[in-house]
Amino acid sequence: MKKIKIGQIGVCHEHAPGKMTTLRLRPDIFEIVGVVDDRATSHTPRFTGDMKIYDGLKWLTDEELLQTPGLQAVTVEVPNLELVSTAIRCLEHGLAIHMDKPAGDDLARYGKLLDGCQAKHLPFQMGYMFRGNPAVQWTINAVRQGWLGEVFEIQASMSHNYGGQEYQDYLSRFPGGIMFNLGCHLVDIVVSILGRPTGVTPFLKSAPGYPDRIKNHCLAVLEYPHAVATLRACSQEVDGLPRRRFKLCGANGSVDWCPIERFDGKPLQMNLVLKKDIPGYAAGEHTIDFGVIRDRYEDQLVELAKIVNGEMTNPYTYEHDYLVEEVTLAASGYTEWKR
Repeated sequence: MKKIKIGQIGVCHEHAPGKMTTLRLRPDIFEIVGVVDDRATSHTPRFTGDMKIYDGLKWLTDEELLQTPGLQAVTVEVPNLELVSTAIRCLEHGLAIHMDKPAGDDLARYGKLLDGCQAKHLPFQMGYMFRGNPAVQWTINAVRQGWLGEVFEIQASMSHNYGGQEYQDYLSRFPGGIMFNLGCHLVDIVVSILGRPTGVTPFLKSAPGYPDRIKNHCLAVLEYPHAVATLRACSQEVDGLPRRRFKLCGANGSVDWCPIERFDGKPLQMNLVLKKDIPGYAAGEHTIDFGVIRDRYEDQLVELAKIVNGEMTNPYTYEHDYLVEEVTLAASGYTEWKR
């Protein structure tokens, strides 16, 4: 694959160190031109991670990076509420964009970014990390192929207990709390499977012992004509990270796996139960083994490189990305859902 000349704007997003780790994992695909340190310039809620991953890279200003000769793509890893404005600057320079989640709190402004990318035929990729998850992708394909029958139930959880008090203070600065910050990942999956909901109802709570301003215990219910999806996220579940779960039930079968992802050297596995045979699987119970996954973002960023090189079309449309943000804002209490 032809190498992609890429840079990163921002170190203040939760996923920023992880994205750079992945880029450095694939020097055969990515030529990293430099990084923009936004710690002195960002002023919205942020949660900065380990800075050691940037050792040995070139530090640049925004303009120095954006004016780099031959630059093709940028990963936008500034705080949540600055993502869209930063991505718009990349759009204005005609660059392919990988932008982290969620897409801010201004749907109209995000829509302008997407419209601009579409008008210029620029690759745009949202950083929903489960887009590279093989179990998620298997499930989406199975539903689209009709293997599981009509879907009537989805249950998903994004809980954890990392970050300490600093993370709770960070969540307190978002009216939508943890549903806005993390629930968006689950919204992306559900919308990929079921499309536009008929109803979206948020339940934004505080975990025991925390003031009401910290919405760290949240539930969103997405309604469809014959299906209900319940999405949960809490930052106080004991050992919650490895207990993140996804369950989907259809008329012909169900899938269920926990954890949703793993990078501990053990294989990612999913339980499948079928009423009738489907291609490759007879009626009954099965364990699908996806093997050991070494990195959370690798598959997605490799996909970005292929899109930039013209080797594939982005499987996620601008319209899908807009709908995910529309649902996320309603699921987080920022807006009321419109059918």
